[in-house]
Amino acid sequence: MSLHVLIIAKSAINKEIFAPHDERMLGAVQVKRRTKKKIPFLATGGQGEYLTYICLSVTNKKPAQASITKVKQFEGSTSFVRRTQWMLEQLRQVNGIDPNRDSPEFDLLFENAFDQWVASTASEKCTFFQVLHHTCQRYLTDKKPEFINCQSKIMGGNSILHSAADSVTSAVQKASQALNERGERLGRAEEKTEELKNSAQQFAETAHKLAMKHKC
Repeated sequence: MSLHVLIIAKSAINKEIFAPHDERMLGAVQVKRRTKKKIPFLATGGQGEYLTYICLSVTNKKPAQASITKVKQFEGSTSFVRRTQWMLEQLRQVNGIDPNRDSPEFDLLFENAFDQWVASTASEKCTFFQVLHHTCQRYLTDKKPEFINCQSKIMGGNSILHSAADSVTSAVQKASQALNERGERLGRAEEKTEELKNSAQQFAETAHKLAMKHKC
C-alpha cells in the first residue's frame, strides 16, 4: 500500500470509526500478524481476506480517555469495522523487538491479550510508537506500559518535551536572576541617593550655620 493510499485510509477510519463516537484518532499503523491464529470460519463471518489497523484514539470529552482499537477492512469493501478495543490503561508492555535497527516487527501486551505484529513499514511502526509513547506520558498518571527493545529515536518525543521544559525552566531562572540583579542595582541606587540626600542636607545645615555666624 502506497503512502498516499495509507493516508486516505487513516482519514477514512477516523471519520467512520472514531468521529461518530466523539473521539479523534491520534495515530494508526497497518499490520499483519507474525503468527497466524487459528480462527474458526464462522468467527470471521466468511468474509475472506482483510486489512488490519491498530489505532490509537482519545475522547474529546473531558477527562480525556485514550484507547487502542483493532480496525479491519475486508476485501472488496470500502468501509471499516471496529473490532477489539482496549483502554490505554490495559496496555502493559510495548516491545520493539530490536533496538539496534529499523524493523517493522513489534509486540503489544495487554492485561488479557498478547499480539505479535508486523507493520507495513519500519518507519510507520516508528511513527506509531512515538505517538503511543507520547500519549502514554500525557494521559496515564500511573501504570504506564513498559517500552522495551525500542530505538532511542522512538523515545525522542519525550526527550524533546523534557528539553522544552528544561528550556522554559532555564528561561524563568534567568529572568528571575535578572530581576534580582536589577533589584540589587535599584537598592544600591536608592542607598546612594539617600547618602547624597543626607550629604546635601548636612552641607545645607553647615552653610546655614556659617551664614548665621558671618551675619553676627
